[in-house]
Amino acid sequence: MNACQTILILLIAGIAGVGSVLDEGQMHRPLVVCPLIGLVLGDLKTGIVLGGQLEMMALGWMNVGLSISPDTALSAVITTLVVITTHASIGDGIALAVPLAAAGQVLTIFVRTLTVFLVHQADAFAKKGQYHLIETMHVLAMIIQALRVMVPTAGVMILNMRTVEGYIDNIPSVISDGLQIGGGIIVVVGYAMVINMMDIPDLKPFFYLGFLFAAFTNFNLVGFGGLGLILAILYLQLEYRSPQKLKAQDFSAGEDDNDDLDN
Repeated sequence: MNACQTILILLIAGIAGVGSVLDEGQMHRPLVVCPLIGLVLGDLKTGIVLGGQLEMMALGWMNVGLSISPDTALSAVITTLVVITTHASIGDGIALAVPLAAAGQVLTIFVRTLTVFLVHQADAFAKKGQYHLIETMHVLAMIIQALRVMVPTAGVMILNMRTVEGYIDNIPSVISDGLQIGGGIIVVVGYAMVINMMDIPDLKPFFYLGFLFAAFTNFNLVGFGGLGLILAILYLQLEYRSPQKLKAQDFSAGEDDNDDLDN
């Protein structure tokens, strides 16, 4: 691993750490992080496959109230780095990702506790009208979140990869196989949580239609993705052409016309 690859990996790790608290760009998801690291290390295929596997595990992970979900950012970065550099299997990567996500969960709770001090400082600056210092507190909090993933990643890169590979090989099969089975159970639970949130009567026919296509056709995931996109566009077009929508649009247009006449 050369210096350029090291810098790019640390940059991806920092962006993933920031993305794990912003949630807007979803840059912390394994489906994004793993292929990026795979591209930097010259093994995009492994990055995509591993990212897809880890994304299914993390599909239902979310922060609910004060409950912090396992950390996908730290897990995705280090798992992809170790799997590609040590030529480990995808199964070993999944077994490694589960404890890393739990460790990252503890670490992110610790970091979020530290940033409470920055929040109080920002409140103090707001009372004084020092708005530029409020921005500084926000930036500093983001830097801490970036370091939360960058520092462990740098620690792994400093280690001799042969040593890391030896640790992976010495993991008893009963533990690695158990973690892989646990990861499969997490996938099922994640899907169940997503389906529970999508409990919308109007969308259930599309859900059942997907199962029928999967059972009686030879569509691959790319074909299913294209079919889902087409059906979503068709649904939106029909939805906005419904009589209720048209009446609402006509009513709003009439209001605009009346406003113009009043002026």
